[in-house]
Amino acid sequence: MRFLDVKTDYAFKKVFGSEQSVPILISFLNSLISFPKESKIESLTIVDPYSIPKIKGMKDTYVDVKATLEDKTTVIIEMQVLNVESFEKRVLYNAAKQYSVQLVKGDDYSLLNPVIALTIVDFDMFPDTEKVINSFKLLEKEKLIEYTNDIELVFVELPKFTKDLSQLENITDKWIYFLKNAGSLEYIPEIMGNELKKAFEIINEAGMTTEELEVQHKRHDFIYLQKSSVVKGTRLGYEQGVKQGIKQGIEQGENKTNLNIAAKMIIRGDSNSDISELTGMPIDAIEKLRE
Repeated sequence: MRFLDVKTDYAFKKVFGSEQSVPILISFLNSLISFPKESKIESLTIVDPYSIPKIKGMKDTYVDVKATLEDKTTVIIEMQVLNVESFEKRVLYNAAKQYSVQLVKGDDYSLLNPVIALTIVDFDMFPDTEKVINSFKLLEKEKLIEYTNDIELVFVELPKFTKDLSQLENITDKWIYFLKNAGSLEYIPEIMGNELKKAFEIINEAGMTTEELEVQHKRHDFIYLQKSSVVKGTRLGYEQGVKQGIKQGIEQGENKTNLNIAAKMIIRGDSNSDISELTGMPIDAIEKLRE
């Protein structure tokens, strides 16, 4: 068996955004978002049904699936594979925009319903914590009093999840393992529950058409090239910085040596022209040093 890489938009929407995805998405969200026990999701409506994405002109390296829960809370699910500039601001902006567009002019603010932005990233976003899942709300700074629960940001950092199959303890571990490793597996692990097995079946390449596989492979190549360009740019920037630093260090060392030589020649009584000829220092600099 071979499975699609769920970190691409085609596979992600195929699993979580298609018409048959409702029970899968319910299990997924209940495992990653800390709902109170009495508020666990029992039903939802997928707002953005799955459709084959166009390859031509693709600009984004993230995906969105949107669902409305039974209490009218909106959940935006997004995956980001590249750590782009100001990404954290975009997540907040998208959540705030989803919250604000609920009202039209004249509507009462009481009609606003909560928004949860669940973002899965394939890079380390919060280096100060080892937690795989981090959740943010509006809180008072000292007493941590909750201002409102209307906007919540939940982040899952895949690189921080290092468990193998034998270490998976619960449904949360299993879903994160699925997101991170499905594309490299050759069989459906026995320990996976019903909804996870359904998710694996959806991305099983054996049941796909040539056109579907072509779309997936093109998308995967696109993301790979984007990642490679970032890595190469970082490496070249580092190498250039090292070279520049060495050059500056040599120059500073030479300047310091020339200053020492010039100072000794001044004390010895040598002329400015002789000092300039030996050290390469301009006459005006030697005059200032002499003063």
